[in-house]
Amino acid sequence: MYFQEYLVLLRGGGDLATGVAYRLHKAGFPLIVTELPRPLVVRRTVALATAVHEGEVAIEDLHARRATSPTDAEEIAYSTGSIPVIAAPDLAPLISNFQSPVSILVDARMAKRNIDTEKDQAPLVIALGPGFTAGVDCHAVIETMRGHRLGRVIWEGSALPNTGTPGIVAGKGRERVLRAPTSGVVRWQVSIGDLVETGETLGQVANEPVTAPFAGVVRGLITPGTAVWDGLKIGDVDARGDPAACTQISDKALAIGGGVLEAVLTWLNRDARGD
Repeated sequence: MYFQEYLVLLRGGGDLATGVAYRLHKAGFPLIVTELPRPLVVRRTVALATAVHEGEVAIEDLHARRATSPTDAEEIAYSTGSIPVIAAPDLAPLISNFQSPVSILVDARMAKRNIDTEKDQAPLVIALGPGFTAGVDCHAVIETMRGHRLGRVIWEGSALPNTGTPGIVAGKGRERVLRAPTSGVVRWQVSIGDLVETGETLGQVANEPVTAPFAGVVRGLITPGTAVWDGLKIGDVDARGDPAACTQISDKALAIGGGVLEAVLTWLNRDARGD
């Protein structure tokens, strides 16, 4: 395969990161995904992070496996058709234990701020969304806001600022996001893919009910048993009411993934030309 010598480290295994993984994996890049020991992803049926809890996950024709060590992660990345997902929030100890150098690092954690990403962490460092400046703390930024600029590669400057408001889907914006009504442990009585009615009880956080804001399909739920804090995003309801969409990588995730792939190939072409 053409790109086997370019190891990609993808920080974050949420639904948008999974669109990035899909594009890079299909193009032939070896890929290792890092996640928190207790991922907070909501769209678990389309998130590689699910492998941390469940050991493995299949998303469309992608397959991911939990890796138990850096050596195990490299073995999976190079010798199987699967994508390794390793619980490793700290970058330096992980990279120092790899046998192969990391050529490309992608910060896909969607924190809306720069936690600890620096331009010298890999020959090519790409970051998703607001909180980063291309040419300062990374080489390229990918626009993540829905609209005309979605998926565009930014080589100088930043993505559009975080509005704090979810994008509009089927006429619903802020109201489609479920947030914890209080701090405590989440318990659900519905599953991702279930059709629900307005006001229906979906679960509880510390005995406080979480209800459906409108009729639709449950598109995302944080892992049951997770300890959450007041106001944290814990679920997502989709007014389009299509259960099939709950198991398919979204158009937004694939557009962002296409932007990352464009940035990688642009960098490789510049390197080949000696630019």
